[in-house]
Amino acid sequence: MVTCYLRYVIDAYKLAEFEHYGKLWIPLVEKFGGQHHGYFLPSEGANNIALAMFSFPSLAAYESYRRDSMLDADCQAAFRYAEETRCIISYERSFFRPVFA
Repeated sequence: MVTCYLRYVIDAYKLAEFEHYGKLWIPLVEKFGGQHHGYFLPSEGANNIALAMFSFPSLAAYESYRRDSMLDADCQAAFRYAEETRCIISYERSFFRPVFA
């Protein structure tokens, strides 16, 4: 299993737009076989940092999702929404291997 961790720098004045963006992606990740663990929006502390995490059974499955999402109309609409609203300033993507008891 591999978990993708996304750290976003967002426009603090467009928090509602970013929240909408996150709600678009949760079912899309699941549509392609991933398990979304949610978006985490600013609360206390920095007002422009948000996180998201989702898992796929393997890095190969994640890479298939990335490739296939580029061709999917709903995914393309979500990408366009972020571009049009400019709610995301930048992001970093990292991958982790979870450890369970």
